[in-house]
Amino acid sequence: MSKAPDGPFSRVEVITSVQRRRRWSTAEKIRLVKEAMQPGRSVSFVSTRRVWSRRFHQAVIMPALANVLDRSTIEHERHIKGFPMRSSSSLSSLSGLLAAAVLCVGIQSAPAMAEDGKLVLYTSQPNEDAQQTVDAFEKAHPDIEVEWVRDGTTKMMAKLQAEFAAGSPQPDVLLIADSVTMEGLKRDDRLMAYEDADTTGFDDGLYDGDKTYFSTKLITTGLLNNTRAAMTPTSWNDLTKPEAKGQVTMPSPLTSGAALVHLATLTQNPDFGWAYYEKLAENSAIASGGNGGILKSVAGGEKAYGVIVDFLPIREAAKGAPVNFTFPQEGVSAVTEPVAILSTAKNPDAAKAFVDFLLSEEGQKLAVSQGYLPARDGIEAPEGFPKRDAIKLMPFNAAKALADEEANKKRFSELFGG
Repeated sequence: MSKAPDGPFSRVEVITSVQRRRRWSTAEKIRLVKEAMQPGRSVSFVSTRRVWSRRFHQAVIMPALANVLDRSTIEHERHIKGFPMRSSSSLSSLSGLLAAAVLCVGIQSAPAMAEDGKLVLYTSQPNEDAQQTVDAFEKAHPDIEVEWVRDGTTKMMAKLQAEFAAGSPQPDVLLIADSVTMEGLKRDDRLMAYEDADTTGFDDGLYDGDKTYFSTKLITTGLLNNTRAAMTPTSWNDLTKPEAKGQVTMPSPLTSGAALVHLATLTQNPDFGWAYYEKLAENSAIASGGNGGILKSVAGGEKAYGVIVDFLPIREAAKGAPVNFTFPQEGVSAVTEPVAILSTAKNPDAAKAFVDFLLSEEGQKLAVSQGYLPARDGIEAPEGFPKRDAIKLMPFNAAKALADEEANKKRFSELFGG
């Protein structure tokens, strides 16, 4: 709240954020320190205008002075409550220090500015996962404040495309479900290459060859069965056996992104192709909705077998649900929740820091704590999962999947309806 010297209040500033605290960027710190040096102004005056003088000293003044004073001097100044300026000599002394601080901060802030300010994230993560991700990143990078928007990938992309059309895309960085969507953005020159990204521990197939997007976790699709079913399938081909006739349910690629990736993965594989889906159709398999419905159907005994993403049945089995998940011997498909920087990013350096965090050991351990397989080798898998190196990923060409998307949906509809 600010007030004119002899008039009414001229502005009320309401500061809100997830953590309810104010962050100052390096540029703003420089401006505030300069303001404190103006004739008739003081540090106390500026800090009072900034609502919380103690926080102002800690976040702005002390870091600035730390650039020009050694620790003993800082500790000496720190005990002087509020930096009182009762004499012209103390004012002159502090002004000199502040001038040096401004100069020092100004010189040193060029590289530091890279990881300051606001970062806008668009994500399709579940709300709880998104909040945990943002909190962990902000803890590692306290000078970056993340504003995030969450929705399903389809709705998120519709929003983003509308922003593109209006010439005003908002996000710096995207964290969405699948690489096929990222390939579409790459095709349209919407993504920025990050050639210096550290991909240590990531298989080549888990990031774009041009380094425009990077996998952050593995959400694989495998086999589900009710524990009372006649068999425990271990191969994709088990779903085409007579004992599975009329007992198989799977999510539809018309509504599920993971199912669309799974369809593309198997049809790209010469050992399966469309012939495999024709066998499933002949065996009276049904396709409808998303993965949650598949779990409910098999756990409830409506169907004996299903095709599903890994974490849902693994979590529910741990809670006592009568379901079992198997990683098939031929391998699994996977959506990888890739992260990418937009070519129109307003804060690309902060966006790079976000990418670095997600690919780091710390970021990968965060994914594990959320119940997902890490994309990076050498990170222990969550409880209930096999070791990361024991899971075989089937080959997948995201660019081809994008090119074939409409044809794949049409052919699938002909076989299973929808």
